[in-house]
Amino acid sequence: MDAWIEQLLSLLALPQYSLPGVFVVAFISATLLPMGSEPAVYGLVRLNPDLLWQVIMVATAGNTLGGAVDWWLGYGAHRIADKYQRSSMHIRALDWLKRLGPKACLLAWLPLVGDPLCAVAGWLRLPFWPCVFYMAIGKFLRYVLMTAALLGMFG
Repeated sequence: MDAWIEQLLSLLALPQYSLPGVFVVAFISATLLPMGSEPAVYGLVRLNPDLLWQVIMVATAGNTLGGAVDWWLGYGAHRIADKYQRSSMHIRALDWLKRLGPKACLLAWLPLVGDPLCAVAGWLRLPFWPCVFYMAIGKFLRYVLMTAALLGMFG
């Protein structure tokens, strides 16, 4: 492993940087970058069980903020995407999202489709704050369930 990565990981493992580190990892993993934040959440909770709810709340906040950035990316990409012809599957998916509205963002926690879903919500110009509200609920429940499952398996 590169020396700078080892130094960064060592720095993030320090108690004063652990919650901000989880926030950054959760934020980055909510963007369209392929990365998961669950190992960081689990690791910190495993090392500091007394921080369980703080870690979950910080991860939820970071992940929700990342989802909000995805929403804005989708909102800005709307003009570009309208220039391209859509497939029938694409049109059906868009119709489904329009019918569900912001509640579709409850599914923002899903792997592979959750983050693009936030971008599509912005592209469709679904109301921002209701989308963020539903994103936060879905992401919070994911962190609670994933952390509980990981602690049950490895704790």
